[in-house]
Amino acid sequence: MKTFSLKPSQVERRWYLVDAQGKILGRLATEIAMLLRGKRKPTYTPHLDNGDHVVVINAEKVVVTGRKSQQKLYHHHTGYPGGLRTRTFAYLLAHRPERIVKQAVKGMLPHNRLGRQMLKKLRVYAGPRHPHESQKPQPFELP
Repeated sequence: MKTFSLKPSQVERRWYLVDAQGKILGRLATEIAMLLRGKRKPTYTPHLDNGDHVVVINAEKVVVTGRKSQQKLYHHHTGYPGGLRTRTFAYLLAHRPERIVKQAVKGMLPHNRLGRQMLKKLRVYAGPRHPHESQKPQPFELP
């Protein structure tokens, strides 16, 4: 029996719609990362991007357990000397909820060119509306 290796021309991509309302952030991010990597497909190939497109709605309604909403910190650097900025989960949830989900998923993807390519297939929206109706995304229920 020969070993199957997927070619880039054989990749089939689907569109999935994930509703983040009331979901725990980490568990949501792991499932989204699995879809983006293509690990739920029988044709999974580690060195190829054969994952699907994922549209996440209601990012503003994602939850975390315990006291993480006050204790969890997000850092970014502006690029200037002394430019380290730190924000709490609660602040980002009020101002930029898309960034919370995107950063959680980014941490679960490979940290190389392949991971950056996979992250481009993720679209996150704070509310229930999204502009990808024409792609007919299938609703994806988290286990």
